[in-house]
Amino acid sequence: MTIAESANEIPEFLRDPDPREVHYTVISVDDHLIEPPEMFEDRMPKRFADQAPRIRNLEAGKPIPRTGSKFGPLIPGENQQAWEYEGELFVQVGLNAVAGHTNYQELRNEPSSFAEMRPGCYDIHARIHDMDLNGIWASVNFPSHITGFSGTVFSRSKDPELGHATMRAWNDWLFEDWHGAYPERIVPMGITWLTDPELGAAEIRRNAERGFTAVTMPERPHRLGYPSLHGGYWDPILRACEETDTALCLHVGSSGLVELGDTDCRYEQNITFFPGLSMVSGIEWLWSGVPVRFPGLKIVLAEGGIGWVPMVLDRLEYIAGHALRGGMETWPGVDITPAEVLQRNFYFCVLDDPSTMPAAHRIGVDHIMLETDYPHSDGTWPDSQALIHQRFTDLGDVLSVDDIRKITHQNAARVFRHPLPEKCLP
Repeated sequence: MTIAESANEIPEFLRDPDPREVHYTVISVDDHLIEPPEMFEDRMPKRFADQAPRIRNLEAGKPIPRTGSKFGPLIPGENQQAWEYEGELFVQVGLNAVAGHTNYQELRNEPSSFAEMRPGCYDIHARIHDMDLNGIWASVNFPSHITGFSGTVFSRSKDPELGHATMRAWNDWLFEDWHGAYPERIVPMGITWLTDPELGAAEIRRNAERGFTAVTMPERPHRLGYPSLHGGYWDPILRACEETDTALCLHVGSSGLVELGDTDCRYEQNITFFPGLSMVSGIEWLWSGVPVRFPGLKIVLAEGGIGWVPMVLDRLEYIAGHALRGGMETWPGVDITPAEVLQRNFYFCVLDDPSTMPAAHRIGVDHIMLETDYPHSDGTWPDSQALIHQRFTDLGDVLSVDDIRKITHQNAARVFRHPLPEKCLP
């Protein structure tokens, strides 16, 4: 089934809701795109044209092995599809693109087709339509299955030259088609080459020259077999980000989830652990010394929430006077405390943290941004405006109008150097 056919056969439960009342100008700093089938057409070098990732229709009932999984093979249903690249299949799992579905529990955890998604998942014009329904001014979009949250699929290609060409083609598509169609509405965030930091840095600079303002990479690269943050391996990429003022976006789970024993509630445990994953990642990046060596680096922690931040700030301040006894052997000659570094270089993204939002000033209102997580099951579409309005209303006088402006759109506009409409709310 083609995308055009899919768009004409949208199931009733995926059809448009009524437009929501807009209370705030909102930039969502964590949404996702589903790569459309035609994205690599005419973008690959001729010698790789036949090897580009492509959509394959799956044979119903024929098992598909899942490498390293305890859940056994996937059994495709009718009219289901997957990406194929270098002889491997990359399936679209249902809960990755469920905006508009009314009952997630009824969805199957197996490959799905474009016909089962709202077109806003993969079609930029439909995405802007869905953003308008939800009252979202602009959006940062992370890649999906064929790419990995941070481009790891291409960087791990069996043929590095093919992988590098595919990575560049993905960025070209993102900039020309996805961002380029609505440059004021889509924040241009790219991926980069991870297996050679010099090439990765060159890609960041290539992108920055044409207008990219962000890049994503794995939050804990050593878990994927890359060198750790401790050392100089990543310095070319980090230096390129700092020198081009490119925000570095780290998505929770981009280096894998929590290692669990045998359990019947693996999914429930993993999504509960998201704030913990973000906390571990933030602490690793902090103590790696990266933000001290690159003081202008902007590190954005996506989908980890803010609930853990006050606790970590308290702990950092406590150990600075106790466990460290005032000594900072890790950062000799540095006159800024670890807590101050966390509040200077890191930016925290909120989906819905009602218990912690009253601590926004403790965290730093200049470093909190909003997200809607479209089209994931965690997402707040199409009721993001109502939820945000309720949370700010519940806070009473804790946050001023200026604070709310910062959190809803001004911080993101600054971090991503993104334009705002002529008139902003509130």
